[in-house]
Amino acid sequence: METTSTLEKSLRFLALSLVVIFFMFPILWIFLMSFQTNETILQIPPSIVFTPTLSNYAALITGKLTTSAGTLDIAFMRNLGNSVFLSVTSVALSLVLGVPAAYAFARHKFRGSEDIAFTLLSFRFAPPLLVLLPLTQYFQWLGLSDTYFGLIWVYQLICLPLILWIVRGYFEDISADVEYAYRIAGHSWFATFRKIALPLAGPGIAAAGLLAFIFAWNNFVFALVLASADKQPVTVGALAFVTSSGIQYGQIAAAIVLSVTPTLALALYAQRYLVEGLSLGAVKG
Repeated sequence: METTSTLEKSLRFLALSLVVIFFMFPILWIFLMSFQTNETILQIPPSIVFTPTLSNYAALITGKLTTSAGTLDIAFMRNLGNSVFLSVTSVALSLVLGVPAAYAFARHKFRGSEDIAFTLLSFRFAPPLLVLLPLTQYFQWLGLSDTYFGLIWVYQLICLPLILWIVRGYFEDISADVEYAYRIAGHSWFATFRKIALPLAGPGIAAAGLLAFIFAWNNFVFALVLASADKQPVTVGALAFVTSSGIQYGQIAAAIVLSVTPTLALALYAQRYLVEGLSLGAVKG
């Protein structure tokens, strides 16, 4: 029995190791590519033995991309700053609007509440191309094209439904009796919401905010069509590495490493809230 148990553990460890290697190898390869020149990357057969260089990161930081056709000006760091600003502001606004709405949907059943909630969720399921043309016309009419405010507004289609439904499920998992007892003690509805409901729903709110941040950070279509180069995020700014002299694979790899680092660091920092929030709130039947 002990031999079988040891064999099972060894096979399980081997299987998990293969899965980790399978999924992590592309990330490792991109990381290695970020320290290579185009000539080294495109050589056949590829090799993991090379002379590392920081020229790709230097080109991103300085904004000067040297190619065979000459030196090009790129605005990657500005695009990276745009991504941080747009994602953080959009998620903050979605939390301000979505958390009270989620609490209302969880605690107060009114006529048409489910229809309204499902309609908001359908905005998240709809493909961006479905609403892109009318949004472009509305933005031009309202003067919101090529503005940060316009992008933050349209990012609510991504963040708000996600936060609303995840946090709503978490509020429904919290016993309403605790809030009723606090209200009986003479406290107002807002005090109950602020001092009882919000702290108990903290992991769910953190998980929803983190997921919304990731989806907002990865958005491409809205920013590509509704904003110019000086306001576009890093997902669109990466197109600058496709030049007339060819594709700059080393700079693309370095850009991927720099653009993934903020979301990865945030996910690692908040992974406890993410796991707890999704396991308790988001899977409510």
